[in-house]
Amino acid sequence: MAKPVTDDMRDLKTPDDVIIRAEARKPETDPTLGIGVQVNREGTPRHRLVTIGDSLTQGFQSGAIFNTQISFPALIAREMGWTEFRYPTYNTPGDGLPLNLERLVRELEQKVGDRIDVWNFIPTLLFLRNYLDKLEDYWERGEGTILPSQKEINHNLGVYGWDLRNILSRNASSCLELMSRKIPREDVFRQLVDYHNERAALRVLNSSVRSQTGETLTPLQAATTLGAEGTPENGDADGIETLIMIIGSNNALGSLLTFKIAWSDEGYDDMEINDRYTIWRPIHFKAELDKVVAEVKQIRARHVIWATVPHVTIAPFARGVDTKIRKDSRYFPYYTLPWVSDAGFNQDRHPNLTASEVRAIDSAIDQYNDCIIDAVRKARIEGRDWYLFDLAGLLDRLAQRRYIETPRARPSWWKEIGGEYQLPSQLQKLDPKPDSRFSISDATGRKQGGLFSLDGIHPTTIGYGIMAQELIAIMQTAGVEFYDDRGNLRQGKVEIDFRQLIDRDTLISNPPKAFENYFKAIGWLDRYLSVFGNLLKSNY
Repeated sequence: MAKPVTDDMRDLKTPDDVIIRAEARKPETDPTLGIGVQVNREGTPRHRLVTIGDSLTQGFQSGAIFNTQISFPALIAREMGWTEFRYPTYNTPGDGLPLNLERLVRELEQKVGDRIDVWNFIPTLLFLRNYLDKLEDYWERGEGTILPSQKEINHNLGVYGWDLRNILSRNASSCLELMSRKIPREDVFRQLVDYHNERAALRVLNSSVRSQTGETLTPLQAATTLGAEGTPENGDADGIETLIMIIGSNNALGSLLTFKIAWSDEGYDDMEINDRYTIWRPIHFKAELDKVVAEVKQIRARHVIWATVPHVTIAPFARGVDTKIRKDSRYFPYYTLPWVSDAGFNQDRHPNLTASEVRAIDSAIDQYNDCIIDAVRKARIEGRDWYLFDLAGLLDRLAQRRYIETPRARPSWWKEIGGEYQLPSQLQKLDPKPDSRFSISDATGRKQGGLFSLDGIHPTTIGYGIMAQELIAIMQTAGVEFYDDRGNLRQGKVEIDFRQLIDRDTLISNPPKAFENYFKAIGWLDRYLSVFGNLLKSNY
């Protein structure tokens, strides 16, 4: 039986349309929602896989977009045997935009040793300044300003930091227009690449142009153009075999990154205004989602998979301090920066969210997901072959501190859907087994974590592998065919080789040896350079 909502669960500043829930929404385990659909499988779509979304789709990790060749869409394309999958690349001296924390940690290890202390404080600051200065020069004045020459539209159309309104309205032209408003200037104390999001987006969308008019396209319009190309057999058929939509996290993530609740209001759909809001009210999210759904229905895609919005508060970036409010509660009294210890936490000095505020965020996301599920259900009733990927439910079942370590806090549906998510066998064998806590490592190896990268928000490579594996299962349910390297049809369940993926995941196979020591020093380094504070405001 579901737990009742009590007065102490409510935050008085929460809008009335946010329905506070005592426990998280029960995950959907059937991607078809129990509704059958007849699918026309004639012909071979020219584009076997197209993805639209935010950082999770683009492949963001450890503070940067870099390893796009091992994003979950690229992993799926490889398992499909489809070598034509197109995606942007960010091969730069600093490994991506805006700041690759893993690369920075490894550089620090070589330059200043295994710890930062009073003896190497000044050399550390000088190194950081020079390192960040080189990144700025590359992207703002150097080779990074030159866009790759590519005429064909990318298949991975994810852009980090983008929300529902962005994929409806933003394109390469709007990114260039925004960048033209201000000339980048060097800032000794706030050294992050100016307009890094727009620079990253241009590499995704610069080739998305209408051939007749030269007009640049939004991600949704780009996918529509690909879908209109049809099949070799029929130009009017679906040109995309599978379209994956993972979007909506950034309609709530700002509240976590800034530790401030600013509910959407007038202008929520205006990109000139809505940066002031950190979380969308459910009524505004639905209004935006309805517009996105209407455009997706115009895309000629044989199968469409929609993901639910994960509870962003589970990500280890916001660390729960002190003990749980009650033994049967999923929440801690306060959530703050991950490097702040329980003993060192000061409510008046450290940025924080309260338990009731975090519950309000989660409750709003549950309503977002109700809207997404309802859209998929209605589409299937209409005869469209749409599916649901319950990413929120997957993350809930991996929530180490929220549920796994606190059995009494588990929701009433926990056992009904199988309890804790079972990692692939190759990951189960790792020591320690990967979990959702902040990744910490020292000279002896990884000590905890492993599913989230060093920014505490985005998955590691094996984390993206888990997403890819779940999506592959849904695609097989839809009847999508997978081929091996020789072009032979693969039989049975298609499984990712996680042993190979472990080798490619450097945070697992070769974790930074000094990260635990550096992690302890981040707080006072941040007070000097404001690097991490700026990252929080930069809209992942």
